[in-house]
Amino acid sequence: MITGTDLQHAGTQTIETERLILRRFSYSDTENVFKNWAGDEKVQSMYSEPIYPTCEAVRGLLEKYINSYEKDDYYRWAVALGGTDECIGQIAYFLVDSKNHFAEIEYCIGSEFQRKGYATEAARAVIKYGFESINLHKVQICTKTINAPSKRVIEKCGLTYEGTLRDYFYMDGRYVGRLYFSILREEYEAAKKENLL
Repeated sequence: MITGTDLQHAGTQTIETERLILRRFSYSDTENVFKNWAGDEKVQSMYSEPIYPTCEAVRGLLEKYINSYEKDDYYRWAVALGGTDECIGQIAYFLVDSKNHFAEIEYCIGSEFQRKGYATEAARAVIKYGFESINLHKVQICTKTINAPSKRVIEKCGLTYEGTLRDYFYMDGRYVGRLYFSILREEYEAAKKENLL
């Protein structure tokens, strides 16, 4: 574990878990990104991102990701299956606050691969990376009030509910709240000692 309070930005490094490889995106992911999640209206709606209707549009998205890897405080991983290296989703610290030592995770997994524990596995690995490699003090994750599967992922990762921003999103003719959860360094360390994370 890193000592001191300064963040140690290391950029997007490869992380291997039991079933997954979290790695940098490459242009060879274009077809799988389009097929598995970026072209899927249901996934993108819950993820609050636009649909990418063609592989060409996805390639433009990947270009943005890939060009950002030169920054040491940029953290975005392709979630790839171990063995096949098929990209089934993504996970990122999309908000990094170096001054206040916290970061917020976002993630999405393709519909075909949901409810298999992949999001939990990836999120736990990225939380560990945040505390043990970047030296974060706090990690937070938000989700929509209507996204029960995502809420379960967050709870399985040991985060504490902080509150709800009411009517935060306007989706399909109705307002939807935004749930905030977080885990502090001392909570992570305690859970790790008890083999909960």
